[in-house]
Parts: sequence; C-alpha cells; structure tokens
Amino acid sequence: MLKRLRADIQAVKERDPAARNSLEILLLYSGLHAIMLHRPAYFLYRHHFFFLARFLSQLARFLTGIEIHPGAKIGEGVFIDHGSGIVIGETAEVGDGCTLYQGVTLGGTGKDHGKRHPTLGKNVLVGSGAKILGPFTVGDNAKIAAGAVVLEPIPPDSTAVGVPAHVVRRNGQRTCKPMDQVHIPDPVSQEFCRLAVRLERAERKIEQQQKELDALRARQSGGTSTDEAL
Repeated sequence: MLKRLRADIQAVKERDPAARNSLEILLLYSGLHAIMLHRPAYFLYRHHFFFLARFLSQLARFLTGIEIHPGAKIGEGVFIDHGSGIVIGETAEVGDGCTLYQGVTLGGTGKDHGKRHPTLGKNVLVGSGAKILGPFTVGDNAKIAAGAVVLEPIPPDSTAVGVPAHVVRRNGQRTCKPMDQVHIPDPVSQEFCRLAVRLERAERKIEQQQKELDALRARQSGGTSTDEAL
C-alpha cells in the first residue's frame, strides 16, 4: 500500500511542475486523494462488500469531484491532474503511469455487456474533456487530445485527435495531413450552391413555359386572322 502511495506521489512530482514537495501533494492534491480512497474501495469490491465499496467511492466523489467506480482497476503512478469531472466506469482499466486531465470519461456506449469500458495501456495521456467509450484498448504511450471522442482501439505510440478520434501520428511519424491542409466543406457555401442550382432549374422551366405560351398565342392569333379572311 505504501509502495503504491509513494509511486503515486512520485508521479505527481515528475509530471506537475507546480508540485513543491511530498507533503503538499499528500495533503492538497484531489487527484491523489481520489486514488487513495479508490484503493480500499477496490479491495472491498473484489471481496464482495459492494455497499461499503460504493460508499467509499461516493465519498471520494463528494470530496474530490472525481468519480471512480470501485470495480475499476487503477495502476501505479497514475496522475490525475485538475481532476474535476472525471468519470471512470466499472470495467475500465488504467495502466501504470497514465495521466488523466479534467473532464475525462472512461465510459461505455450502452451496447456492450460484461467488459463495457476501455483499457488504457501504460503511460497513456488523456487530455481535458476527452471521452473514451467502449470495451477496447488504448495502447501504451498513446496520447488522446483534449476534447477527442475515441470509439475504437488506438495503437501504441500514437496520437489521436478529433470527433470521432482518428490517429494523426504514430511512432513519431505523421499519418495524415495537418488539419489546416485538409479541405473541410463549408455548409453555408454548400447551401448557396444548392439554392443556385434550384434557381437555375426554375428559371429554365419558366423560360420553357413562356415559349410554349408564346407559341400558343401565335397559333391562336393565326387562327383568328384566317377566320376573318373567310
């Protein structure tokens, strides 16, 4: 237990430049408090003391603003930075050395049974507000950008961005064009184009009907002249 606590405190020291000393981290870091309360809750959950486990997890949520289901597996050296709003589901697994920022969700889609939540490998970084939804694996050393919505597995040593998330870098190499080089259709321009096409069709139809009307008037006036001659 103490070994894990030391590893968690050391993780904060290494990854948070604002951390000054171990005592400050132990007393003032809500992310560390959430993990500390999760350890006994997980023990109780595994031994089928479900009510006590849930009580501890809800107490941690009340105190820290971080909700970790007592059934979730949290590795050593996990750093929860500015953790308000984090939600980690029952069957989620967070590997050693992972970093989670505020607003992260490790959740499910509601379509799966049994294993419903994601598994994070070692040293995964998940940016603020990212949502990882489903029973798949995010590989070791992967990075999930802030605000991304991940719905499928992410390979190791990759960076994923977007909604839905896609891999833009793998093993240090770019896998797609930068966003400023990707053509993104302008919906307003597309709507103007559709209106222009409809207007052009309407004008052609009106012109055709005008020609037919002129031809009909010409035939009628021609028939009248013939009758007068007779």
